[in-house]
Amino acid sequence: MKSDKFKDKKFKKATKKTDVLYEDSETAKKRKLDKMDKKDKKYSKSNKRVDRYFEADEEAEVLMDDDDGSRRRPKKSSTTAKADKPKPFRGEQNGSTTYRRPVASKNPHGDKRKREVTKSNDSGEIRLNKYIANSGVCSRREADDYIKAGLVTINDVLVTELGTKVKPNDIVKFNGESLRREKLVYLLLNKPKDYVTTMEDPHATKSVMQLIEKACTERIYPVGRLDKSTTGVLLFTNDGDLAKKLTHPKFNVKKIYHVHLDKNVTKGDMVKIAEGFDLDDGFIQADAINYVGEEKNEIGIEIHSGRNRVVRRLFEKLGYNVTKLDRVFFAGLTKKQLTRGHWRFLTEKEVIFLKMGKY
Repeated sequence: MKSDKFKDKKFKKATKKTDVLYEDSETAKKRKLDKMDKKDKKYSKSNKRVDRYFEADEEAEVLMDDDDGSRRRPKKSSTTAKADKPKPFRGEQNGSTTYRRPVASKNPHGDKRKREVTKSNDSGEIRLNKYIANSGVCSRREADDYIKAGLVTINDVLVTELGTKVKPNDIVKFNGESLRREKLVYLLLNKPKDYVTTMEDPHATKSVMQLIEKACTERIYPVGRLDKSTTGVLLFTNDGDLAKKLTHPKFNVKKIYHVHLDKNVTKGDMVKIAEGFDLDDGFIQADAINYVGEEKNEIGIEIHSGRNRVVRRLFEKLGYNVTKLDRVFFAGLTKKQLTRGHWRFLTEKEVIFLKMGKY
């Protein structure tokens, strides 16, 4: 009986193949269209992952920036709320196409460069300047100066040599007082416009540090930078190892920006950005780029480079002027449900994902 069933199945498959050869033109056309529809549905599902970065959250944008720099609350109206929603960054919906970087990069160094393998330190030893910085006293550079000045001891022995390692059970004293490693803090800010991303700037009237000064007693600092007029996701931490990992080019940390431009962007220019070209500081290309909704002057761009003002310079090279730039995604973190100018601590799950590199 089993052999008969097997023969029947085999015969049906064979007849299907011969039926395709002898089917009429209309049936063949219908079969091809059905096949294309299945592919489109599959592609649209994958683009939903990108769409969510540009979805509006009415509660998250309670305060809005006016052109004159003042803050105001938007009117509560169902019609205006729908109109003010930023349009999604869609793939091949509404006839648009997401342009992605070629698999083989034109960068002669980018793909051939070997990834370095970081070796874990099983003994738990860390450099003395890092230990002092993790205690919240000062930065690593300032710690080196204090070590050379003879203000630091390990187990009551004066240390002046840079690069000295500290073991987990060592007692480190700075200026006679014992130091303890700070609790690691991870904080996310939705950066508003006109705030500089620096720890100290005597010429700046507004700094991002003013927005988080009451968040914790630990000494945290921004991971990377956003220029003064750029808004969006900005991470703060006192975890030096994680900060280094998120800012180093070899880890290809993903960033997505919502770009507003002074004129419509052509498809040809988007292809150029996806394929890449040379700027003053070397070759650069976007990982993906597409229109945001129906507007041709609003672009969603995915990029992993952390160079200074790289998104603005990409468009300026092609003759466009960026009127508004908002970072909506950084290393798996978004600004959803986070009002402009407000902050929140990362969840334990988010911290684990960052350390594992799942972004």
